[in-house]
Amino acid sequence: MAEENVNRVEELSKKIFGEINFKGQDIREYSPVVLAYLGDAVYELFIRTMVVSKGNAPVYKLHMDSVRYVKAKAQSDTIHNIMDRLTPEEQEIVRRGRNAKLNTVPKNADIIEYKYSTGFESLLGYLYLKQDYSRLTEILKMCI
Repeated sequence: MAEENVNRVEELSKKIFGEINFKGQDIREYSPVVLAYLGDAVYELFIRTMVVSKGNAPVYKLHMDSVRYVKAKAQSDTIHNIMDRLTPEEQEIVRRGRNAKLNTVPKNADIIEYKYSTGFESLLGYLYLKQDYSRLTEILKMCI
């Protein structure tokens, strides 16, 4: 079921964003916080799609199920669990995201978890802008 959802998100991304072209730009030069901004949305859409695919439910329940995956601690745990399966380039994106200067203070997480979750989101945003949907799909599968 989760793999079907990943494939649906990948297909949707190709249909909707296939015409947006970042090929002329060096995505590695984007701010890691900008990459995290986009990666947060990518992950949120993926998780919401996965949760909704389990069946119709009250929105509050869907929200609570989603929060288990998208909160900073969960994302921090996820990146720690998959770090050894990332390429050196991907690890560098995570490191840059983790070390980025943040202008916000986390409300419900400690700063270390928040920094690692930013690194995780930076990686997702990077792969998404790079349009490397197959690798993005692999990483999303590792997360669930």
